[in-house]
Amino acid sequence: MRIKYLSALALALLIAPAAQASEELAKKYNCLACHQVDKKALGPSYQDVAVKYKGQADAPAKLVAKVKAGGVGVWGQIPMPPNPTVPDADLNALVTWILGMAK
Repeated sequence: MRIKYLSALALALLIAPAAQASEELAKKYNCLACHQVDKKALGPSYQDVAVKYKGQADAPAKLVAKVKAGGVGVWGQIPMPPNPTVPDADLNALVTWILGMAK
């Protein structure tokens, strides 16, 4: 029992910094001006995005491309502006964080 507890604690400690770092990236790149974690703002909530793409193997690459290029029509007619200056490593971290919110 103690081993399971310690393993779970270790995993939580490994995951927490990544989640926090990704939230910090969302703040850094002003993503939170249009998106919220758990409710719709100008754009969809991150939880809604995660649920929509849950189980799709191509979702990470698709979403990285969408964030970089921008787009309109998937979630309504309010366009998401392109984000070509966000480094790919940061985009990948953000998308991984978002997709991890699927329930």
